[in-house]
Amino acid sequence: MSADAARTAHPETSTDTSAAEASAAVETAIAGLSFGANDLMPAMVQDDDSGDVLMLAWMDAEAVRRTLTTGRVTYWSRSRGEYWRKGDTSGHRQYVRSVAADCDGDTLLVRVVQVGAACHTGTRTCFDGRELPVVVGSPNAE
Repeated sequence: MSADAARTAHPETSTDTSAAEASAAVETAIAGLSFGANDLMPAMVQDDDSGDVLMLAWMDAEAVRRTLTTGRVTYWSRSRGEYWRKGDTSGHRQYVRSVAADCDGDTLLVRVVQVGAACHTGTRTCFDGRELPVVVGSPNAE
């Protein structure tokens, strides 16, 4: 019997195999990451449509696992010492569109569909209205 015929005859086997393969792929991806102090890594969060940087939060391996497998973003709260899924208490949810590691594997870029404010202060991003004074550089100046 061909593999296709076997999957047709026993569709649960195909689903179980696909789930096992997906789980293995997630675990392999997590194993390739470099977690720093307290087994955490920064996760930069970007709006998938606008490209706006929304916030920075922290993830450990379990938060990454939950994010990769649920479609919603989970973080580790350093101040509360617990996991939090964005929006569970505020209603300001984040739906995962993609997750990428940087070249060193020690920072994540999480692209999301943001529903409501991303910042705990109620602003769209954690960077709204918080610009610092700066000397603007120019590549033509040198």
